[in-house]
Amino acid sequence: MRLPGTADLPAPERASPGASGFDLRASVPAPVTIPPGGRTLVPTGIAIALPSGYEGQVRPRSGWALKQGCTLLNSPGTIDADYRGEIGVIVVNHGTEAVTIARGDRIAQLVVARLPEVTIVAVDELPGTERGAGGFGHTGRA
Repeated sequence: MRLPGTADLPAPERASPGASGFDLRASVPAPVTIPPGGRTLVPTGIAIALPSGYEGQVRPRSGWALKQGCTLLNSPGTIDADYRGEIGVIVVNHGTEAVTIARGDRIAQLVVARLPEVTIVAVDELPGTERGAGGFGHTGRA
C-alpha cells in the first residue's frame, strides 16, 4: 500500500527480470544528509501485508555500499507477516564523505522469503558433528 503523499514515487519493483529484491525508495519530504559515521531512519512510504509463513527481508544495495559506503543497520531487517506499518530503513554512512538521500532514491531492497515451520524442542543433549561447539574460526579451514 502506498501511504498518503507518496503518489509521485514508483512502487517497489525489481531492477531486472532476474533480481531477487524489490527496490525500496526514500520517501523523504526534503533531502537528508548523513555525515560520515551517522545514521538515520528513512521512510519508504510503503506498507505491506505478507501471508502467514513469509517474511520480508530489508537488505542493503551493494552498489551503494561500494560507491558511497552506505549500508543498513540490523541487516537484514525483518518485516513480520503481522506487521502493517510503514517500512523504515535504518541507513548508516560508513564512508568518508557525507551522503545525501533525495526523495525517490533507491535505498534498499526487499526480498520476500518463505519460512519453514519450526518447533523448538528442549533436549538434554545435542547430536555430535565434525565441527562440534567451536565458534568463529574453528572449522579448521583457512
